[in-house]
Amino acid sequence: MSHQLPDVQSSSPEVSVGLNRVGVTGVEKLVKIAREDDRPIVLMASFEVFVDLPSWRKGIDMSRNMEVVDEILEEATAKPALRVEDVCGEAAERLLERHDYTTKAEVRMEAEYIIREETPASNIPTQATADIIASATATAEGTREEIGARVVGMTVCPCSQGMSESRARMVMEDLDIDAETIDAFLEEVPQPGHSQRGHATLTVESDGAPEVDLNELIEVARDSMSARIYNLAKRPDEDWMTYNAHADAKFVEDCVRALAEGVVDRFPDLPDDAVVYMEQSNDESIHQHNAHAERLAEFGQLKAELNGEN
Repeated sequence: MSHQLPDVQSSSPEVSVGLNRVGVTGVEKLVKIAREDDRPIVLMASFEVFVDLPSWRKGIDMSRNMEVVDEILEEATAKPALRVEDVCGEAAERLLERHDYTTKAEVRMEAEYIIREETPASNIPTQATADIIASATATAEGTREEIGARVVGMTVCPCSQGMSESRARMVMEDLDIDAETIDAFLEEVPQPGHSQRGHATLTVESDGAPEVDLNELIEVARDSMSARIYNLAKRPDEDWMTYNAHADAKFVEDCVRALAEGVVDRFPDLPDDAVVYMEQSNDESIHQHNAHAERLAEFGQLKAELNGEN
């Protein structure tokens, strides 16, 4: 005689409170990104999958839900995708279909992405890394997808650089160097400032049209800081990074503004209701604390601000 196991998750909870996000995290899958005339890029991706839970239901049936999640992610990642955010979008829509008590499904993915490039001065082949961020939220109204990246770079503090420049000016004045020569020297040779390793995060969320190119987003993020950094660097490359970083000293706030300017410049056809998230976090070198700035705004609002309309 078989024994029917109780479906406790579908019963009513003792406390009738709905939950916004219930699901699983740390689900690892291989994702293939298609490329024209080349082999797909293979990513080891980590997924987070959530659905909302009404107040009348005790739980989402985690074991059965995990089977659904695994099945859906397997189907969504089985073939190469043109856009990594579409993998999340397909999975979120299928989750919504399979959960009759759910009004919203969310799928988030992160993966390390390898960029092949050359060092800036020695032109030696090397690789850089970026963390891809992709997500999708599916509701009865439709699906919104997000794509972006987190990258590392170098920043230099304008405040400490200004103090170094002031000191250099006083020393040269004491050496009876004329003001015109001092100005020319300081214009040509940026003065020291304390530097940081910076972390820039840039994402764009929209209804999927027009297409946002991941590689261009990464370029915008890398260029938002004082200088790019490179895993492999000969002495000419180290000199290039040091000089260029000090020639473009930026506060943490300036980096976020550069992200905004870069998005508006590189993606002029984004819809006004696309949501842009920009974040900069700097690992301070002369303090125990770190510096942080961020902005979340609709694309239309950013355009208006940069055009001086607000």
